[in-house]
Amino acid sequence: MYSVTTPARRQSGSYLSRWSVKIFLMAALVCPALPARAGDAPPDVQRSLVRIAATSVTPDYLQPWNPGSTGGGVGTGFVIDGRRILTNAHVISNTKFLVVERESDPKQYTARVKYVAHDSDLALLELDDPTFFENTPALEFGAIPELESTVAVYGYPLGGDRASVTTGVVSRIDFLPYSHSVADSHLAIQIDAAINPGNSGGPVMQQGRVVGVAFQGFSGAVAQNVGFMIPVPVIRRFLADIADGSYDRYVDLAVSYFKLQNPAQRRALGLANDDRGVLISRVLAGGSCDGKLENGDVLVALNGHPVASDGFVDLDGKRVEMPEIVERKLKGEQVALDVIRSGQSVRVDVDLQPAWQFAQQSARYDVLPRYVVFGGLVFQPLGRELMESMRIEDMRIRYFHEFYVTDQLYVDRPEIVLLSNILPDPVNTYLMPFRLTVVDEINGRKIRTLRDVSEALKMDVPTHVIRVIGTTRPIVFEAAAVAQARDRIRTRYNINREENLDEKNP
Repeated sequence: MYSVTTPARRQSGSYLSRWSVKIFLMAALVCPALPARAGDAPPDVQRSLVRIAATSVTPDYLQPWNPGSTGGGVGTGFVIDGRRILTNAHVISNTKFLVVERESDPKQYTARVKYVAHDSDLALLELDDPTFFENTPALEFGAIPELESTVAVYGYPLGGDRASVTTGVVSRIDFLPYSHSVADSHLAIQIDAAINPGNSGGPVMQQGRVVGVAFQGFSGAVAQNVGFMIPVPVIRRFLADIADGSYDRYVDLAVSYFKLQNPAQRRALGLANDDRGVLISRVLAGGSCDGKLENGDVLVALNGHPVASDGFVDLDGKRVEMPEIVERKLKGEQVALDVIRSGQSVRVDVDLQPAWQFAQQSARYDVLPRYVVFGGLVFQPLGRELMESMRIEDMRIRYFHEFYVTDQLYVDRPEIVLLSNILPDPVNTYLMPFRLTVVDEINGRKIRTLRDVSEALKMDVPTHVIRVIGTTRPIVFEAAAVAQARDRIRTRYNINREENLDEKNP
């Protein structure tokens, strides 16, 4: 049986069965370690603890015009400075209504999401009622705990109405996948304290300070009593990012590189035998380093830190992966790269930006499915939710999804538009073989985004011609026949809207 790292979901939730996928240059932050001491929190920590009850609506990607399915669950949060509540993003994802409670207070308080970072699984809540924060102290942050030191995890696991405390030992500090987004990796700390559904968002305490936020564990029979917490450096970066009133996501160099430990390879590149430098193998178009770095450059230093041939640097007295330097930065900040290009030393300054190209491969939350229905044909942008909802195994479609970034398919197609379904009707008979194909052209217009589909199908033409990748035979519709079938198809399949191009609006 495979073991999958998954978020400690809300009370109602079983673990989320998503593979955690590591991608280009997601990095981690490091800060000084605390002395090893017992992890008991002070007695008043429970006064700062928050029980979060969420009512959520999960989008329906199979029938995207439907409102989705309603559910709910319980998670944990805690009060920090500024009368704010910190929790996990997956506790409040897709929610429509939130209430919070605190120990020894029977009242329920309505809350709302102020900021959410799905790439680092963190969120901030705010309340309109200031009385909630009376006699509710804000917890303070500590630093990274040492290996083998003890910590205490607070939360509301398995549907409990009263706070629970478990203790455990810090057993691993590493750069690990965050399963909420599926496609992001950051610094994470492994502990042997039990972290169960409902623990998510709870504080992990040591010496009376928060040293992490409980967020995921292992499912399956391979690992027992293994949980993970988001460490303080990742939390601090989230709080720094939102200081200007918006969350901009993690920045990324948007390059891939090879280690240069092989002596023969180093000699072939004319490099000294000093175990320094990594080979830039790909610079993503539209990324931070586009036009700055070139394939074949040897990166020897990043912001003044020498880069070892295995991709590690010395940072704050620790040997860490090179991308951790980038993770300290915010959108628009710079890093200096020292490279060897064609035997010459070159200094390059890079303005850091988020890598939007990775969004298709990330799990998406708090957005509505986007679609266009025309003549019973359903067009949708290809993404992880569609892949998983439809359980697509077709290798051609999987190629467009899995190699979207590595083969830079986004350059010609910012969105891969899929003919995801065909709702049977006399107007579209014999067209089922075209289901699950990538749309290439409609009425002579190249399809780069879903909006292109909508605009092309509104063209005043007697006959609509739709071409897909993989066959030279087009789909042909008579415009008059489609118009006559419109109300019939909408009524038969309960379609209240024929298109949704804006994922933020209902």
